[in-house]
Amino acid sequence: MSEEPDSQAGSLAASSPDADDLSIRVRGLVKRFDGHAVLSGVNLDVKRGETVVIMGGSGCGKSTLLRLIIGSLAADEGTIELLGKDITTLDDEGLNAVRRKIGILFQSGALFNSMTLRQNVALPLAEHTNLDANTIDIMVKIKLEMVGLRVDADKYPAEISGGMKKRAGLARALALDPQILFYDEPSAGLDPVTSAEIDQLIIRLSKQLGTTSVVVTHEMDSAFAIADSMVMLDKGRVLTSETRAYFQRLRDADGALDEDESLIRQFLRGAAEGPLSDRRGRDDYEDDLLGEGQKNPSPRPAVQATRRTGRG
Repeated sequence: MSEEPDSQAGSLAASSPDADDLSIRVRGLVKRFDGHAVLSGVNLDVKRGETVVIMGGSGCGKSTLLRLIIGSLAADEGTIELLGKDITTLDDEGLNAVRRKIGILFQSGALFNSMTLRQNVALPLAEHTNLDANTIDIMVKIKLEMVGLRVDADKYPAEISGGMKKRAGLARALALDPQILFYDEPSAGLDPVTSAEIDQLIIRLSKQLGTTSVVVTHEMDSAFAIADSMVMLDKGRVLTSETRAYFQRLRDADGALDEDESLIRQFLRGAAEGPLSDRRGRDDYEDDLLGEGQKNPSPRPAVQATRRTGRG
């Protein structure tokens, strides 16, 4: 039997922002794999020009939520509005038009190894605009300068460090002057100094360009450095969506808290003991006893299809 979404999961405060002030508006979002709800009625508001950090433990639904918002997965239920357009109702042409207004920094940078940094950044301009070669070259130099890589334009990805690959990926994400930037674990695999440099770059670009930024991360130092507001996911639901100051107070709070607040505090502190670790041990044991792992003997493919096939 498929898991039904909790009607209250991810509910927002009564005073939701006006739709005109939002870059992203998600309502009642549900995504299932093999009958299991990975996201259960998620609601999310992201204001224009703000930086929102989405966080949560492994398997909470962060990556699935990101893939749904950028349109690489189709929702089973709910709506996803980007810049006023509900992408769940768009055909491929309409979805591609919206995608040209967003930029994505993938966790690995996702650069083409056979291309120089210059060529990687030029690619979306060549594919999606009618600009001449000289104009594209000028724009590429501007984007690489913004991330501090103009002098490295003719290097290949294999010739640069992990942090430089992230910055080059960001330059490419900026190529079409997006209104929304998505970051998937921008600090993953980086040393603390390079991670802090990436954080400062995100902050600086958000201020300079006025873009809306959505950052998926489990790095708490980065999250608190860059966020205007933060969203905590757990088991496919939004536990809370609040300002950075709220999460800072919760992280530093002493004494008794309710179950959800205790769970969030443990995550923010990276504590070994608390409701998250207690539940993991309990759930794994119960699943083993009840034979939950034997219910679906056919393994799910490691790579899920991303082609939009509709909901029918």
